[in-house]
Amino acid sequence: MGEIRRGCKANISRQIGAEGGTRTHTSLSGKRILSPPSALKLLNKMTISELADLSNFSKSYISQVKHKKRPPSKRLLEELAKLDQRGNGNQAEIERAIRLFLESRQQGLSSGTIDGFYAKYLGKAIPVLGLTPTPKQINHFLSSLSCSPGGKHAYFRSLRVFFNWLYSPRSGFDMNGKGNPIVWVDPPKVPKMILPSLTRSQIELLIARAKDMREKAIITLFVESGLRLSELSNIRLRDIDWQARTVRVLGKGNKEGYAPFGALSEQYLKTWLQEYNPKANVPIWDLKPRGIQHMLEYLAKETGLPCNPHTFRRTFACLLRKAGVDTMTIKDLGRWESLEMVQRYTRSVTFNDSLRFYRPPLS
Repeated sequence: MGEIRRGCKANISRQIGAEGGTRTHTSLSGKRILSPPSALKLLNKMTISELADLSNFSKSYISQVKHKKRPPSKRLLEELAKLDQRGNGNQAEIERAIRLFLESRQQGLSSGTIDGFYAKYLGKAIPVLGLTPTPKQINHFLSSLSCSPGGKHAYFRSLRVFFNWLYSPRSGFDMNGKGNPIVWVDPPKVPKMILPSLTRSQIELLIARAKDMREKAIITLFVESGLRLSELSNIRLRDIDWQARTVRVLGKGNKEGYAPFGALSEQYLKTWLQEYNPKANVPIWDLKPRGIQHMLEYLAKETGLPCNPHTFRRTFACLLRKAGVDTMTIKDLGRWESLEMVQRYTRSVTFNDSLRFYRPPLS
């Protein structure tokens, strides 16, 4: 880049005005460069990789500027001003768009999905990208992120839903749907990893190491029902149908459903309920979700086994698959949205596991 000269030392001087506004930098040529506060704020806020990709400057130069070893050149400040105009320059409109989008998601999504997913990722991405980025700028943003491939894919998914909404009549913004940039952005590739699940003997070890009947009941119900943490933690007496061996739950998106359980869960549950004797309208565990997580974390340290609700849910799917249950039935029993999720959860099921149930169609 023209701004980087090897062997040159930057004579950097900074003066902050009385109001802490515009800063003055002395360039290599001795000329003064005015730095708008918003540009400097953007310089400090964005990572070196993000700035390098979005401004087409080298990472080494951006690093020197961020660490105050070189002054920002006029061209860098111009690029920052463009980024600021696209992103933070219309901050009120960006905040309004994100707020209206989140409000549009209120129906059918949990607060965890809205706040922990959409608000989290969009709050970081949209102020940088603005409301009208090009596909190239979105690709640059995604590739510049330092998070895992799964994290990049999460950013992409949130941006895809947001821009599809923004460029639709539902948003109320006067956007031409044909100009939706996300249509031309390919999702980041995510490696198909085999996620951990537990064997029957490992589950038996966890049950044996559980401290009391409540912990045994929680572990067995997680595995036999495939319950999510939010579903299990909110079970009340009135939700349990002992005759059908099912429990009524409120799942993702506030959707009511039913989860089955087996004889072992019934045994531990009844013993625990006799000890605790909860009221009909309160959860049966005398534990909040975080308390259940703490209990599982302790068991994980004690046994060295993965012990969390996600692992139990994968174990539920894998054990059923190994028992010959088809993926569509597992999807319905586990209340999954799609077969793709079941297939992702059961990647640890091998060809030999399935071969045991093979019957030659002509022999």
